[in-house]
Amino acid sequence: AGGDGTQALVAAVAAEHDLPFLVISAGTRNHFALDLGLDRTDPAACLDALTDGEELRVDLGSVSGRPFVNTVSFGVYADVVQHPEYRDAKAGTAIELLPDLLQGGAGARLDARADGKRLPAQQALLVSNNPYATPDPFAPGAAQRPRLDGGRLGVIGIRVEGAVQAAELAVRGTQSEALNVLTARRVEVTGNGTADGTGSIAVAVDGEALNLPTPVVCVLRPRALRVRVPRDRPGTTPPPPPLDWRRILRLALGNPPSARSGA
Repeated sequence: AGGDGTQALVAAVAAEHDLPFLVISAGTRNHFALDLGLDRTDPAACLDALTDGEELRVDLGSVSGRPFVNTVSFGVYADVVQHPEYRDAKAGTAIELLPDLLQGGAGARLDARADGKRLPAQQALLVSNNPYATPDPFAPGAAQRPRLDGGRLGVIGIRVEGAVQAAELAVRGTQSEALNVLTARRVEVTGNGTADGTGSIAVAVDGEALNLPTPVVCVLRPRALRVRVPRDRPGTTPPPPPLDWRRILRLALGNPPSARSGA
């Protein structure tokens, strides 16, 4: 029972011993609970998993050997998390500080490599346990991950060169040249301040402020975590019906399905 940082530490123990893990959303934000479909406003409802539950297999992230269930943030976003006021007003603090930090070029720039793709001189970098549906890590609303068992890290990098490009990012969003959105199996992040990339950098792991030695490596342990959840969860969406290839073929050939086919 706790927030995302607590969930990650306990999840690592559960995964190590292959034990089922029960999430009770009793902390702040609770993004992991949200993406599992749990009701974050009613932690007691999570206990229904004990009487009418089902088991899921989800991925577990690792950043330099430390577990994470949601995100690892670098650069500007990690700098925001380092502020003492962030814990009391997370969304408000991020919204207040991020525009100035991005436009002013404050903070160290970071070099990263996502599998074979280089991401040089990034101001902000977000690595997630499976990609989010909307690449907007700084939005006040909570973005969601459609699945937690895809075996891929989500990667969002931001590199803004001045106020003009910052404005372009705000207007064009995912179409902006300042934004990189991709997936990877391994992400390595180094500081840009030294020739060999050594030293330490600010890192936010599931919202917890840390300093880690570089290079910082993020990977996934596919389906390593057994999670016990209630069968009835408000945040889940029913799976789409299986494709009826015969019906699709009839439509493609201009022969609409008959009423007897049930369409």
